Amino acid sequence: MTLLAFGINHNTATLDVRERVAFAPEQMAEALVDANRAAGLEEVAILSTCNRTEIYVITAQTEHSVLQWLADYHQMSADDLEPCHYLYRDAEAIRHMMAVASGLDSLVLGEPQILGQIKSAYAVAREAGAIGGFLHGAFQHVFTIAKRVRTETAIGENPVSVAYAAVTLAQQIFSDLKKGTALLVGAGETIELVAKHLKDQGLHKLIVANRTLGRASDLAGRFGAEAILLSDIPEHLHRADIVISSTASQLPLLGKGAVESALKQRKHQPMFMVDIAVPRDIETEVGELDDVYLYTVDDLRDVIDESKRSRVDAARKADTIIDEGVAQYLRDQRARSSVDTIRAYRQQAESLRELELQRAQKLLANGAEPEQVLNQLARSLTNKLLHAPTAAMKQASAEGRGEVIVAAREIFQLHDNDEAETKASNTQTVAPEKGDE
Repeated sequence: MTLLAFGINHNTATLDVRERVAFAPEQMAEALVDANRAAGLEEVAILSTCNRTEIYVITAQTEHSVLQWLADYHQMSADDLEPCHYLYRDAEAIRHMMAVASGLDSLVLGEPQILGQIKSAYAVAREAGAIGGFLHGAFQHVFTIAKRVRTETAIGENPVSVAYAAVTLAQQIFSDLKKGTALLVGAGETIELVAKHLKDQGLHKLIVANRTLGRASDLAGRFGAEAILLSDIPEHLHRADIVISSTASQLPLLGKGAVESALKQRKHQPMFMVDIAVPRDIETEVGELDDVYLYTVDDLRDVIDESKRSRVDAARKADTIIDEGVAQYLRDQRARSSVDTIRAYRQQAESLRELELQRAQKLLANGAEPEQVLNQLARSLTNKLLHAPTAAMKQASAEGRGEVIVAAREIFQLHDNDEAETKASNTQTVAPEKGDE
């Protein structure tokens, strides 16, 4: 079986492509089942964020089957994904997964949210029955290494996220956020981070809009904000100097008409908007309006690149930790490949032991001398355990396969006579000389 990491991300694909292959949370369980069935995958997990869609699989199929499934599922042509996808196998696949989980492959170098997103992808796939022993083991290695990177490097110090970048950009547009009002659309982790950063900057007024009022109220309560429903946005949009949106909606929530109406009520005071969602929450036509500054997640690169420079040294140390993690994973996989052989050999030995023990017990029951029975048991068991490997070594030697003999000497820990004598002499107790006692 082969471990594959297949995907597209912010470095390889445009936002238009990324939003077409994004998976909504409510789609995920059904998509996992479909991937197992349609693509012939043994095990599968799917990670879908604003910056990437990745599929981790255990399969005997070719990588083309994964690409074709992703295209078919989203009703796209495989040709659209061919130039912008990447694929890693086995060692490189686990290395990529570790880098992603550690934040080294993120738009924001070292951003902490991605580890939680990968853990969620793993949990969803496991609950859907799409993960078996191979992917389970791979993910556990990934989580261990990501934790080491977080604790042993400075990659997470002064954390910078897409949320932080959005607020930083808002500060460049509005010199004083303390007089502003922000409308946050959504109530997930990213929006919560946005709310925290805005409050840290002393923002005057905060409004949280969400599909369910309960979730909006929970978040609003933590930041002294006002909670509204998504359907109420048109009534409140004109109040917002800043609009930051991050939902899992598959359709835009804010259209050009609604924003035009809000601008008229604002008497054309500028409105700063950041659409972090993939697919986008705000129609692209909104950016054509005067007095609107609309940015997408890809527009945050300049702000984010500044943070990358301060984290380069930490990233180098993280790379070393990942190298160690990959080496350990490969060692474990090689050891795992011997498990079936070891189990079979143990079962064979146990069967021989049980057989010889039954024979010995019968002899004892018939009145045979115990010492004679024990000697016969030991001799018979030894002969039977040695018969198969002895015959195999003789045949290998006759056929000139010297590597088998070398391997046998290593497996059975055999030494040449002079080596054995030297080893024995080194372990003997030296008698103390007179006067040393």
